[in-house]
Amino acid sequence: MGCIENLKYEMILPLGASFKECREYVERNFKEIYYVDPGYKIFDEYIIGLPPIALGIEDGKKIIFPYTKPCHGTYLLRIEGLDEVARVRKTAKKKK
Repeated sequence: MGCIENLKYEMILPLGASFKECREYVERNFKEIYYVDPGYKIFDEYIIGLPPIALGIEDGKKIIFPYTKPCHGTYLLRIEGLDEVARVRKTAKKKK
């Protein structure tokens, strides 16, 4: 895929959100939650942050994840991507 900027995304938490704020938001607001380590790839981009990094799945087709734009900061995004949802479900650790 390439650049996040080229995807249709919705910003849930604004630029400048902390890794902890993003994790807590996902844990409070989504039922299907997965955890990944820094370096996990989504939409061909590496996620960076402090572990555990929480990813939410919404409606079985949208991924909610923190994205850090170098030199700008972190924000929480929602992006539709069925292939990525399937990959996350296979490769990430599900919250019990």
